[in-house]
Amino acid sequence: MIFLSLVQFAAGQQPPVEEKDAKKPDPTVSAKGAAKAVTAEQIAESAIFIYGFGGGRAVLNQIRKTAIERGKVSVLNGEGKTDNATYQRWTQRAENLKKEKVRLDQEFPTARYSLVFNDEKIFGIVDDRVFAPREDASKAFENQIVHGLETLLRYKENESKITLSGKDKVLGVEYHLLDVTDTSNRTTRFFISAKSFRVMMLDYEVEGTKYRRKFHDYNYAQGTLVPMRTTLWTGDKMIEETEVGTITYGQKIDEALFVGG
Repeated sequence: MIFLSLVQFAAGQQPPVEEKDAKKPDPTVSAKGAAKAVTAEQIAESAIFIYGFGGGRAVLNQIRKTAIERGKVSVLNGEGKTDNATYQRWTQRAENLKKEKVRLDQEFPTARYSLVFNDEKIFGIVDDRVFAPREDASKAFENQIVHGLETLLRYKENESKITLSGKDKVLGVEYHLLDVTDTSNRTTRFFISAKSFRVMMLDYEVEGTKYRRKFHDYNYAQGTLVPMRTTLWTGDKMIEETEVGTITYGQKIDEALFVGG
């Protein structure tokens, strides 16, 4: 069992600039070829190399066969107020994201329920009973999966198309803009640091609404790179903030967690 327990970082808005390096050595110092990446595939593969701490997808596949994550989440509700909850997420890695199994348990002050992604379907569980989640809740949960870091890190496994859309500079930080389009024609734009090859932001659009997810407080979990805090934005409004408390890789997960009833 591979286990990492990390101290939670203080919440608060941060600009999308380079995060401070983790205490462990950064593999970018040995990735001399990454700095010269000029094609979409070279940039994507350089990022995968970095997230696998110099071992790339082989290390990611070996370490992240399963993941158990616990932390806190704040969500802006329909009334413009913030709901706070604790969460647990179980992930059973598959050959691609479509076959992934994910369960998210959230406990709010007045409600506790689970959302499950299995066989490309989403359903809810409350008190061991299956229910059909609201469309907005299902879509938000699905977006976490199909518009996340794994969309880039496993673009080959997902048979996605990647396109380099030039460079951009935000607050003095230079980014490669890499568009990843999956087989369902969903596109995610990744802002990849030209210096560290970490993803600092990503953009996507759903039904006319544009979203931006920012990644903060990177650290290492058993030789793989993990952002310990993420924020989700629409325009200048933050609608979600997630802080990881602990994350465990490689532990056996009960398959019953992904089955309703």
